[in-house]
Amino acid sequence: MRYIFNFPDIGEGLDEGTILEWYVKKGQTVKVGDALVKMETDKVVADIPSPREGVIVAVYGKVGETIHVGNALAEIEIEGVHGDAAQELVKEAAATEAVKEEGAGVVGTLEIAGNNAFMPASDEGTIENDKTQVPDHNVKALATPVSRAIAKELGVDINQVSGTGPGGRVMKDDIIKFKQQLSYSAPLATAKSSDDSDLIEVEKLTQIRKTIAKNMIQSKHNAAHMTVFDDVDVAELIRLRNKFKERYVSEGIKLSYLPFILKATAIALKKHKMLNSEMDMENGTMIYKKYYNIGIAVDTEDGLLVPVIKNVDKKSIKELAKEIAEISEKARTRSIKLEDMKDGTFTVTSFGSIGGKYAVPVINYPQAGILGIGRIYETPVVKNGQVAVGSVLPLSLSVDHRIVDGGEVSRFLNDIIAYLSEPVMMVME
Repeated sequence: MRYIFNFPDIGEGLDEGTILEWYVKKGQTVKVGDALVKMETDKVVADIPSPREGVIVAVYGKVGETIHVGNALAEIEIEGVHGDAAQELVKEAAATEAVKEEGAGVVGTLEIAGNNAFMPASDEGTIENDKTQVPDHNVKALATPVSRAIAKELGVDINQVSGTGPGGRVMKDDIIKFKQQLSYSAPLATAKSSDDSDLIEVEKLTQIRKTIAKNMIQSKHNAAHMTVFDDVDVAELIRLRNKFKERYVSEGIKLSYLPFILKATAIALKKHKMLNSEMDMENGTMIYKKYYNIGIAVDTEDGLLVPVIKNVDKKSIKELAKEIAEISEKARTRSIKLEDMKDGTFTVTSFGSIGGKYAVPVINYPQAGILGIGRIYETPVVKNGQVAVGSVLPLSLSVDHRIVDGGEVSRFLNDIIAYLSEPVMMVME
């Protein structure tokens, strides 16, 4: 029998992925767990393993093409399975919609099969298609993976095509005819002058950029954003960091200000549970989280990724500094795992390392808040009634105003300011 392996959801709510490299080709024998293809998703680059042992009959999609979850990736000929045994295998696969494949190089849930997960040698279905009926465009078309591949190659929405095959199946000729009709009816496009091509550059959206766009719209649509700004004199924090910086370097650890900021934020979150929560409107409840996992926005060549530092409140400054360096490097090299991107309860984004003092950070929905860190700069400040040179760190805190009121926001930010201005307080708590 032939087993059709569809692109599985290897993340949370994954819609699509881009093919980076095929490891197999037609006629190649594979075993369970052998890597078939390397896919780039919105979060990770992952190898997709084979769920069955057999011979590769066909692969779908070229390097650089985008494949949607549920679309066919490969056909595998499984030897020695026929008739009733094939039917039982399909029923078994359909009953188990997802399994864990953690030992096969992919972290997450793999969708194994659906009711059309195999292709017997004979035609499927015997009912003649009623050609007088208009296809229901809300229903997925009945078609083989080969037909779907041809439709994709021609840029045809296969769900718009009336099938003439057995049981209403969309055939190759149906797709070609539909494409020809579109070509006859489409207006002639106005050709661009050669000069216009020099004025613009068109690039295909990456998976990360698509997800960033989707998440930003989701956050702005679902959360009531409010942003407050404040400053903190971090002269003592600078002195403390400089004191330990060289010692940490000898241990191979680069000490930045971010570990102190994460620690201060985690301690403040423990005092202000509204900032470490999310709202479940569907069930009419608030969810208060008693663990403190803080995401850090990492600027990469491909786009912004937000790996999560787990249990920040329980870790030392040294442990945080080491983990921040390791997880940031994984994000930049796209070797990060899905576990490293999940279960965040709050987010910190540091744009000061690049430049800029203040911003209006967009909440990492459904979290309640995000803290933006600006660039430390010197400015006159008043200390004990005297004007002196101060080292000021700008803070920008965006919150979901549905969850947090202004008074609580100010108290939370005041606590963070207190810890950063007197960092010894963090070890005294």
